[in-house]
Amino acid sequence: MSESGDEMAGVAQELDQSGLGPGAMAAMGSIALALYYYYVRGEKQRGQFVGLWPATILGLAIYLKLDQVKQMLEDSEP
Repeated sequence: MSESGDEMAGVAQELDQSGLGPGAMAAMGSIALALYYYYVRGEKQRGQFVGLWPATILGLAIYLKLDQVKQMLEDSEP
């Protein structure tokens, strides 16, 4: 792995440990995009549409995390 790849892996690990995984980062990005469309570009309807994405993204991230926990519990059963 290259040095840049090592840095990215370190950043990803830090985000995962802090609770800010890819789902949270994607949700924050979509909020920023929604604000950009709504206020900067003046496309209010598009801004509102993009503003609905964070709930879906976070819901999917929570579902995947719960599925991961379920798998760990099933694997630990005797």
